[in-house]
This record gives sequence, structure tokens and C-alpha cells, in this order.
Amino acid sequence: MASSSGRRQATRQKVFEAAVPLLAEKGFAATTVDEIAERAGVAKGTVYYNFESKSVLFEELLRHGVALLTASLRETAEQTVREGGSQVDALDAMIGAGLAFIERYPAITTLYVSELWRPHTEWNAALRMVREDAVAVVRGVLEAGVAGGEFSGEIDVQLTASAMTGMVLVVALDWRTFQPDRSREDVHASLSLLLQGRVAARR
Repeated sequence: MASSSGRRQATRQKVFEAAVPLLAEKGFAATTVDEIAERAGVAKGTVYYNFESKSVLFEELLRHGVALLTASLRETAEQTVREGGSQVDALDAMIGAGLAFIERYPAITTLYVSELWRPHTEWNAALRMVREDAVAVVRGVLEAGVAGGEFSGEIDVQLTASAMTGMVLVVALDWRTFQPDRSREDVHASLSLLLQGRVAARR
């Protein structure tokens, strides 16, 4: 028989799974707790029982969304290395995984970026913490690359990890907003050129 904590975790997971696609389909502002409860198959009161308030609910949805992105980045990098790829290959695969996530959940990404840089919000501290989790995955690959001699030991690993994470987020938002006719593969190929250092014409 499932424990009370196990049942509560299962309920929270159902709410998360219902809320993420709703945010992607409708956007944050237009998504209501009633809709999330209906799609999750639970009562509205159950949602509030598990999340205390609407503010807490959406903060945890943001945390959950970024956690999904972080897990995807980590799993992609680890799989690439297991299959014999280099750390450069792992970074490139992570770019692809990040673009795929953003294509699937554009509303979460837009909300995350806008809230992250909006000062003095109730979600700011929490979002900065989950941002660091995502950046840490990229930083780990860079550190492994430096240790293995693939990357110069002179690079600023922390700054480069932050720059790469921000690059993917900003480019992806620009793509989805201003260049939606471009394919994900095309955008990924362009970012791969930046990663490989082949943007400048060869002489």
C-alpha cells in the first residue's frame, strides 16, 4: 500500500505533468489553476493542498521545468561520452538537447528568462538557484575537457559555462519569436559552428 508521502508525490507529479504542456500551449498568464487541476484529474483544492498558494505552485513549476532541462542536458552529455564522443561532442549534443527542450516548452523558457532577470521578485532567488544547476552541468563538461586537454587551460570555465547556457536560451527565444520558419536542425548547425570556432572564414 502506498505511503501518504508517496501518494502526495505522485499527485504533485501529476500536477507538474499537466501544467508543463499547458504552459507550453497557452503561456503562463493564460494558464489557470482550474485548468491544471482538470488536466491532472484532481480537484482544485488538491492542487492548493499540495502547493499552498498559486504563487508557490508556479514557482515550483518553474523549478520543475528547469530541472527537466538540466536532466536532459546531463543525460545527453553522459550518453555522448559513453558512446565514445569527445567533450566537444558532448557540448554540441547538449546544445541540441537544449533547443529540443525549448522547442517543446517555449512558454517555460520565456517565463524563466524574463523572471530570472527581473529584480526583486519573489521567485528570483529560487530561479537563480536552478539556473546554477543548469550551468553546473555545462561547467562539468568544460572542466572535463580542460582536464583531458581538449580545451585550453586558460579559459574561464565558469564564465564560459554561463555564456553557453545563456547563448542557447537567447538564441532559441529569438528563433521561436522572430525566425520560426527555421528548423531546429538549422539553428543547431549554426550554433555548432560557433562552438567549433569556425565562424570566421578560413584563410
